[in-house]
Amino acid sequence: MEHPTVSTETEAAIAEATRLVDEAENISVLTGAGISTDSGIPDFRGPQGLWTKDPAAEKASNIQHYVSDPDVRKVNWERRAAGELWTDVEANDGHRALVQLEHREKLHTLVTQNVDELHQRAGSSPGKIVEIHGTTRKAMCLECEWRDEIEVVLDRVRAGDPDPTCEMCGGLLKSATVSFGQSLDAMDLRRAQAAAVECDLLLAVGTTLAVYPINETVPIAKQTGAKIVILNGEETAMDSLADVVIKAGISRTLPRIVRSDLA
Repeated sequence: MEHPTVSTETEAAIAEATRLVDEAENISVLTGAGISTDSGIPDFRGPQGLWTKDPAAEKASNIQHYVSDPDVRKVNWERRAAGELWTDVEANDGHRALVQLEHREKLHTLVTQNVDELHQRAGSSPGKIVEIHGTTRKAMCLECEWRDEIEVVLDRVRAGDPDPTCEMCGGLLKSATVSFGQSLDAMDLRRAQAAAVECDLLLAVGTTLAVYPINETVPIAKQTGAKIVILNGEETAMDSLADVVIKAGISRTLPRIVRSDLA
């Protein structure tokens, strides 16, 4: 397989990251929006980001606006039902590469900031994944513990219910994501911290590492003796802590680092 031409410095960084993966026994992975852009999902705040181009979409991601404004909910559900929020996208080679870490019995935990479930679609075991910001492919009630596939709710929207409520308790429904103003799940946070403490290599992929508190996994892993590899298209807030920093395309570079050729 031929690879696009990259600098000698980048090739050296890729080789060193590959060596660290080969030597590691317990690898924890943290992924962000950058791993999914090659699947056609834009990031949020980049030049072509979802919220940059559509501020109304960012408003729907604030729990106060969502709860208090029926129009925000109606527009959000209408867009989801119409397929405008990338429900039909598929995993790319970057997602699939991480499955190889499981095949090599090296993956400790895969913590993702993404809400697209593309890691599961690629073949990663759900039990290995921590969706720290939830998922758009499930729906939940804000009042009771009801939760199901989001298509169950979208079918109601398509049938003429513009602002569906919970059939169990009458509460408001939303995608099972963590909106601004909502707390992260305590169990997910504990699992993410354990992943940082117990790994001997932390691989951060496609994230600028600027979002607290999940970005704290990097210094936690560093303090407990783990090696740090960062793969991203641009600089991150934690580059100074990394043993290896690679600025390159993720879907073509990650398979080389985890040696997908061994599959």
